[in-house]
Amino acid sequence: MSDFGITPSPEGVRFKIKVIPKSSVNKIIGPEEGMLKVKVTPPPADGAANEAVIKLLAKSLGISKSSVVIVSGHRSRIKEIQIRGISEGELEEKLGR
Repeated sequence: MSDFGITPSPEGVRFKIKVIPKSSVNKIIGPEEGMLKVKVTPPPADGAANEAVIKLLAKSLGISKSSVVIVSGHRSRIKEIQIRGISEGELEEKLGR
């Protein structure tokens, strides 16, 4: 799982994701090119894809949506994510990789 560059932060962990909007499913694909690849069904308009990313990560990790923050890349497919209140080991365990 650390194939996608998890780094500890004071509040939890940070890592980069590559988002593929307008996909047929909401799904975490896995590590690719040093990032976590994530597919979501909404288009990138009006923040819909960003909200879908937050919901998908929160549901997959069993945490609240407020614990998932897009730190940078709000208008890009490449985003930096911060997960509050979780360690690198917990992240790897919950994503089952």
